[in-house]
Amino acid sequence: MKKAIVLGATGGTGAAITKQLIQRGIPTIAFGRSLEKLQRFAEELGRPTLLEIAAGDAFQLDPDHPAFGDADMLFHCANVPYHEMERKLLPLGESVMTFAHRRGMKVIVVDGIYPYGRRTTEKATEDHPKRPHTRKGKTRLAYEQLIFDGRFHRAQAAIVRLPDYYGPTANEASYLGSTLEGIALGKPTAFIGNLHIPREYVYLPDAADMIVRLALTEHVYGQNWHIPGSGVISGREIVRLARKASGVAVKPVIPLGRAGLTLLGLFVPVMKEVVEMLYLTEEPFVLSGEKFRRRIGPIAATSFEEGIEETIRAIQSRRGTGLEYAAAAK
Repeated sequence: MKKAIVLGATGGTGAAITKQLIQRGIPTIAFGRSLEKLQRFAEELGRPTLLEIAAGDAFQLDPDHPAFGDADMLFHCANVPYHEMERKLLPLGESVMTFAHRRGMKVIVVDGIYPYGRRTTEKATEDHPKRPHTRKGKTRLAYEQLIFDGRFHRAQAAIVRLPDYYGPTANEASYLGSTLEGIALGKPTAFIGNLHIPREYVYLPDAADMIVRLALTEHVYGQNWHIPGSGVISGREIVRLARKASGVAVKPVIPLGRAGLTLLGLFVPVMKEVVEMLYLTEEPFVLSGEKFRRRIGPIAATSFEEGIEETIRAIQSRRGTGLEYAAAAK
């Protein structure tokens, strides 16, 4: 890997992967829509000499743009708003794969578990049947088919699939993002799904470590790869650990099911779109890491207690502690 491009570098997975690449001494171009966000991100990283930033539109990538230089690896972490997935995801994939094809690049596409549909086994391997029954699941399956389309034969692509995630770089777009931010800042917040059913989550620094290790390994392309978490945990236990780490006054955490999300969706369109995916909070889908372990190496598995504590500290560092926030609000 001479140089990497990270699309969506200021998002949760993109930021974690960018940090991991820099830590490994790999020159990296952080690409995103907002130059202001990219500059702020570079400041947070201490403006490392290995990092370049480039702002632009991922839907209109120019393979001949001088900013991309001799980059030979692309980490595709860009995404589309949840409620625009059906309309925008495939055009985004077309743009990214056309770009990679024309440059002859290797591509790691970061995606989730929606294409599988309902689970058929306790832990799903990469061979688990893909039988999506939701609109978003069907769109994501079409997206996979596009990524591996023979039209883009000069690009070598692999898809890494993550469960729900959390971590210092995660934002409110993730299922746990707003929950942990509310707890960190001492505000009432919500939790999507049932608080008592254990689900799988991956800590983003762990995911980034595994994704970059995979990208540095030969013969991984043309395949799906699972990036598992360190286990399963209930929402109730997440809330307990987050409150313990926050050190601020306890405020309510309200579980949101179908009725609550539907009502909230009248004011926040993205919330209405979560409803069809609630089956994943009722019948959790857990990923097997056996293929990764066998072909790449050990699974990175930070404990939930440590990972949640680091996440809470990062939120408080960015936004001020819950006590400072409350004082500023008066």
